[in-house]
Amino acid sequence: MSRSPDCAVLPAALPRSALLAYGALGLPLAMAALPVYVYVPRLYAEAAGMSLSLLGALLLGARLLDAGIDPLLGAWSDRSRRRQRLILFALPGLAIGMLALLHPPSTAAPLWLLASLLLTYFAFSLASVAHQAWGAELGSNTAERTRLTASREGFGLLGVIVAAALPGLLSSDLAQGLSGFARLFPLLLLMLASWTLLATPAAGGRTPLRASLLGDLGSVLGDRRFRQLLLVFVLNGIAAALPATLVLFFVADVLQADAWSGAFLALYFASAVAFLPLWVGLARRFGRVRSWLLSMLVAVASFVWAAGLGAGDLWPFALVCLLSGAALGADLTMPPALLADMSEQPSQGCGERPGRARAGAYFGWWNLVAKLNLALAAGLSLPLLDLVGYRPGTAGDTVGLVAVYCLLPLAFKGGAALLAWRWRDSLEMGR
Repeated sequence: MSRSPDCAVLPAALPRSALLAYGALGLPLAMAALPVYVYVPRLYAEAAGMSLSLLGALLLGARLLDAGIDPLLGAWSDRSRRRQRLILFALPGLAIGMLALLHPPSTAAPLWLLASLLLTYFAFSLASVAHQAWGAELGSNTAERTRLTASREGFGLLGVIVAAALPGLLSSDLAQGLSGFARLFPLLLLMLASWTLLATPAAGGRTPLRASLLGDLGSVLGDRRFRQLLLVFVLNGIAAALPATLVLFFVADVLQADAWSGAFLALYFASAVAFLPLWVGLARRFGRVRSWLLSMLVAVASFVWAAGLGAGDLWPFALVCLLSGAALGADLTMPPALLADMSEQPSQGCGERPGRARAGAYFGWWNLVAKLNLALAAGLSLPLLDLVGYRPGTAGDTVGLVAVYCLLPLAFKGGAALLAWRWRDSLEMGR
């Protein structure tokens, strides 16, 4: 390998084994995230007898607090000499938090829920931000950071599928199934985290930050390209979260196929995993922004198609799940890969990369926005359904449901696509 007088030798490309090892931790992290959204509300309502209003208030308060600390956790990780130590620190808390969260007591359930949620959220957020920032630093170039992101998100999608299916496979009773899930989770976490931490190389040449924590967080927001990417991500994220929030209503009342809900969700996530290599290949050839734009067009076409479906259209909706799931693979891979490049942007020439140690701050703000996207989608879609007169369980007037599920996301997706195209040159780096 040649070496110029001014530039250091570039590191060798990561082998496939290292890419897989890095991504493996994404599986248990995704497994921990899904039960909180899907199972915990019903578990505490049925097993602990909590009122829905109190349950909703606790879940919302804990989620807002969780989102708010993500930038601080990211800045903390930038000041740590090795991000792997923060992951190792977080994992016991995640295992204990999940065990507590999925075993509600018969008394003092609200306090138990709040305490276990805060522990789980803190540990999950710290491990996630440190894992993402570590991946940004591991990649020596644009293509490698894209592959690392795809590995992490691919394992994450597999974790979602496992978490969705495992409780039902373990028991037909929800509480027993989640109890079995909670007992298996620490073992899976130990195995896959050990693979990640022992078989993934450390990021070389990194100097921890010593600057003011709040000042560093502010300087990240001062990055114009980051603000551009964040705006595209917000619009596109709401467009994806709206149908995710309403899909079960659509399947039950428009298609009148409630029994097929699980199969449709499995197809959606499996399609996202299956199409990840395609998006990585397209990104290598045409760039990540253009590949992401293509996925947006695929999603738009699938939901325009879904707007014309009705009772019994199972196979046409399976095609919608296949196409929108394929687009999800790009949504999960391209934006964080672009962000990884921004956090690792080289300075002029071949000197030190000043942004290198700030990947945690970038991903901290990113995760805050991602979590608020989910809350905003629910806060927007559910009141809109009520406003247009939709009532769950009624297969009569579903025009409002179809409009909010299929057509409203198109406006957000279209806005995201227009901005991504307008800013394509500044968003795409390293080509």
